[in-house]
Amino acid sequence: MEITENAALVVVDVQKGFEEEFWGKRNNPAAEKNIAALIDLWQETGRPVVFVRHDSVEGSRSPLRVGHEGNSFKDFVEERRGKGRGPELLVTKSVNSAFYGEPSLDGWLSGQEIAQIVIVGIQTNMCNETTARMGGNLGYEVVFPLDAMHTFDLEGPFGWSRSADELTRATAVSLHGGGFAKVVTTEEVVKGGSAGVR
Repeated sequence: MEITENAALVVVDVQKGFEEEFWGKRNNPAAEKNIAALIDLWQETGRPVVFVRHDSVEGSRSPLRVGHEGNSFKDFVEERRGKGRGPELLVTKSVNSAFYGEPSLDGWLSGQEIAQIVIVGIQTNMCNETTARMGGNLGYEVVFPLDAMHTFDLEGPFGWSRSADELTRATAVSLHGGGFAKVVTTEEVVKGGSAGVR
């Protein structure tokens, strides 16, 4: 997996509110460790990092609402912000796609002449997948390290429900098979990113 010298790491919604019971059962307990490792690599190599925060407009119902402790980044992310040698951006949003946030992610990436983005964070099949699909549609090369994210079990229509692992596999097949993104592992990204250390 080749990671370009100016590939942007897009860290989506790694917020304390996702630790609340509100969401149900999650998968991939290694997600945070892998996210941290990729942030560290990006900062060490001077690559650009985008931190995305979901500011829920659902009022008191959402653990991600503004003013609630759950809106804050998890500690391991917050303590890394501003520590890199490369450019950094904070995007806030209230919908699934990080491309519909403020300031404009597409505008910033284009201004930095960035063509490749690596998406990590929460949730795999929600904001991560939506951001990946839109990134692919906008012409970015999207890299999706599946073990650097997690999601939750979910109930849908007709009495159907799927586990977090099942939803993760469905996202991986849809994105990779559909040509929206290259679904990989954190290890592959680290190997590809370390090769370009300045």
